[in-house]
Amino acid sequence: MGFYTVKWQWLLILHIVPLCLIMSRSSGITSDGEALLSFRASILDSDGVLLQWKPEEPHPCKWKGITCDPKTKRVIYLSLPYHKLSGSLSPELGKLDHLKILALHDNNFYGTIPSELGNCSQLQGMFLQGNYFSGFIPNELGNLWALKNLDISSNSLGGNIPISLGKLSNLISLNVSANFLVGTIPNVGMLLNFSESSFLGNRGLCGKQINVMCKDDKKEPETNESPFSVQNQIGKKKYSGRLLISASATVGALLLVALMCFWGCFLYKKFGKNDSKGLVLNGCGGARASGVMFHGDLPYMSKDIIKKFETLNEEHIIGCGGFGTVYKLAMDDGNVFALKRIIKLNEGFDRFFERELEILGSIKHRFLVNLRGYCNSPTSKLLIYDFLPGGSLDEALHGLRTEGSEQLDWDARLNIIMGAAKGLAYLHHDCSPRIIHRDIKSSNILLDANLEARVSDFGLAKLLEDEESHITTIVAGTFGYLAPEYMQSGRATEKTDVYSFGVLILEVLSGKRPTDASFIEKGLNIVGWLNFLVTENRQREIVDLQCEGMQAESLDALLSVAIRCVSSSPEERPTMHRVVQILESEIMTPCPSDFYDTD
Repeated sequence: MGFYTVKWQWLLILHIVPLCLIMSRSSGITSDGEALLSFRASILDSDGVLLQWKPEEPHPCKWKGITCDPKTKRVIYLSLPYHKLSGSLSPELGKLDHLKILALHDNNFYGTIPSELGNCSQLQGMFLQGNYFSGFIPNELGNLWALKNLDISSNSLGGNIPISLGKLSNLISLNVSANFLVGTIPNVGMLLNFSESSFLGNRGLCGKQINVMCKDDKKEPETNESPFSVQNQIGKKKYSGRLLISASATVGALLLVALMCFWGCFLYKKFGKNDSKGLVLNGCGGARASGVMFHGDLPYMSKDIIKKFETLNEEHIIGCGGFGTVYKLAMDDGNVFALKRIIKLNEGFDRFFERELEILGSIKHRFLVNLRGYCNSPTSKLLIYDFLPGGSLDEALHGLRTEGSEQLDWDARLNIIMGAAKGLAYLHHDCSPRIIHRDIKSSNILLDANLEARVSDFGLAKLLEDEESHITTIVAGTFGYLAPEYMQSGRATEKTDVYSFGVLILEVLSGKRPTDASFIEKGLNIVGWLNFLVTENRQREIVDLQCEGMQAESLDALLSVAIRCVSSSPEERPTMHRVVQILESEIMTPCPSDFYDTD
């Protein structure tokens, strides 16, 4: 019996000693270091940056992305943007009570924003934009009395904006745009200081800050308590989190897609439909107004076009979007055009409208929608394009299908991707002046009767922006297509277009919108979903089950292109010329020269 007792004691010692050594080694690190190691443990994937963090060091001050106070060795900066970090955000970060800057933007974080961050009382800047955070904005962020900059834009956050944020008396910058937030923007405290640009892209929001009247328009609850204490009471209630997050995200995804058209149609009804002839009478100065001219290569007199405009009403609407409403215009000789009416105009628009439209009208290419003419008046701008009977790619992929309607097969999808690539490459590299599109998405890819693609609305994003709206003009309508660096800086480049084109490829392959509800419920978008499938070597599962004729070899090559296009680093993305070369050499059938026709 003594032998077995001694043997058991030695076995116990052999197990305990290594554990004690590990605990001893980690116990030598500071409490900030322990919190950061917990943060690292929650990371599922990255570009390797966290491999440089060494637990055996006494403090984390030499770790990548970490800055410490030189005297106290307490962590004051945690800055790791653009490192492909994937996983949930550890609540242990709330123990970094000397932290001043938290910059984790443009990664792949998902899950909720930990309420424990409200314990970081010295935090001055929180930058979490460009991730996939879901759930609610924590009420506890209202405890960050030193906070000056808060950016949680371009995520999947739902629910209301907490009233507690109004307590942040030092807050000078707020951005919650491009989420799925709903309800009334609290009209209290510091929240009164921020304009529409801080809230754009949340279709469910209303309030004075964005000049949108709330439907209920209910009075504030009469109470002796401050609005902040009311919000704290609300925050203490327990909800079924998963159900609410899923429901708000799903509704938000649907609203994001559907309300763009609703808003365009609403503007039409509000400004353009005063009577049956209101479209022209208000839109281009009136049928009898002198000096109303249509410029371009239209083979009609202006008075004949205006006469046709007078017959248009909501039954002729074929599209609505961020730039205006589109109508089908049929002339007496049988020719059909698409009329785009731009309603919202920026100050100073007239100064360069005609010059820019002359340039855009001169750009002709097989894979670009042809701008035929335009009308310039003080009240509205009317653009006339060639009509494409195939509608938009968005409609072909996501529209309601009637009996007998055909699903896009594999060859059709490849040809559409190829045509869109050719059109965008021409804008980037071959036309003069070169054009950054800024709004590549499926609704801006139109199809002819043979399902051949045409890029539309090129040049309009730049034409309609001004200095104040530069960062936010496109955000509201294209959440899901935007490159991470564009969301941060607001500066569009060819590489931001390439990112959007990569998202477009994934949309065509999967048949799902970039912000499909099934992604949002998992804290992802279509790029995050692709990254997840790649890590499990299941990337072929991205293909739409309704797509017939899929070829594995061309799929792998196409996915390789898409992965490079949606890289978080702009330098790693190919040019559109290179994209076209790869598509031609590795994916398309012979005779690629046919795609270079520009007539």
